[in-house]
Amino acid sequence: MTDEAYRVLVVDDDPDVALYTSTVLERRGGCVVLAISDPTKARAAVDEFRPDVVVTDIEMPGMTGLELIAQLRAEQPDLPIVVMTAHISVDYAVAALRSQADEFLTKPIASPELIAIVRRLAAGGRTNREAVRPQEYVLAVGAHPDDVELGVGGILAAHRDAGDTVVILTMSRGAKGGRPDDRQNESLRSADLLGARLFLEDLIDTEITNTGPTISVIERVIRQVNPTIVYTHSIHDRHQDHRAVHEATIVAARSVDTVACYQSPSATVDFRPSRFVSIDGFVEQKLELLACFQSQASIRKYLEPDFVLATARYWSRFSSASDSCEPLEVIKDANDLSIQSRTRPAIKRRAPETAP
Repeated sequence: MTDEAYRVLVVDDDPDVALYTSTVLERRGGCVVLAISDPTKARAAVDEFRPDVVVTDIEMPGMTGLELIAQLRAEQPDLPIVVMTAHISVDYAVAALRSQADEFLTKPIASPELIAIVRRLAAGGRTNREAVRPQEYVLAVGAHPDDVELGVGGILAAHRDAGDTVVILTMSRGAKGGRPDDRQNESLRSADLLGARLFLEDLIDTEITNTGPTISVIERVIRQVNPTIVYTHSIHDRHQDHRAVHEATIVAARSVDTVACYQSPSATVDFRPSRFVSIDGFVEQKLELLACFQSQASIRKYLEPDFVLATARYWSRFSSASDSCEPLEVIKDANDLSIQSRTRPAIKRRAPETAP
């Protein structure tokens, strides 16, 4: 579990009220707040920001707060919602409650009351989500040591924090990039730090194929793990091992509902991510995982913390609600990767035209 700050979406067309509400919740309530003035953009904001609570006005141009509640309830019935209005009216209160608002507040709102209500609803919402959240079984497949940690280290850390089972399958011991024994020990330390199970195979570095032997290895691990989500290399990659592992994984994971591909430093400009997974709160843990690979530190600049941080920051440009992201090309998505508990990555559905 994590003590991540409560996330609150404020929807109010009055900039003064929005600023007051945001300031109170941020400075006194310790919340992370996103304020928007257009209620028609609230659904997209909820998908991207993944708030613990929505605080909305009633009378707004384009869509009333009551209409917004009905829309949100149809998609996320358990999302706590607080309604605010300047009209002290029993009719308004009844309408709000009939629209399934959790609380009804009249302006001006006393800051202690606002904070208490938001924190109570946020805490209850998180508890309810965690009680019903199914556990995921995650398999991350890489060609060489450090491939998985570099591509989805933050995402895997978030999965572990959410209580998911994480397994790493590394197809070779990276003999072309250093001493196999060193790289094996580094992989074991990283997996232990993450709390993941490691399968370390011994296919020949730079000679991994996309055919029977590689497919058989991945199928064997899939039978043991029975994953609900598989992460692997993108096909858009200059390294032949990465492409081969991608193709073999796609065949081996044909019965897995959710498959997504991560970026490596050798990815080409054809890498086209369609999801941008927030790793806010897990960046430091990703750096700790990569620090395990000391044998590569002096020869792989992409393992340097500044490089890793800059890359995560770059991809966050496609997610206004996050400071750091890891990109994914989604191949199959039967499990909705955008469904997020407080420890689940927040994902923006948008594809950029170019990669860095």
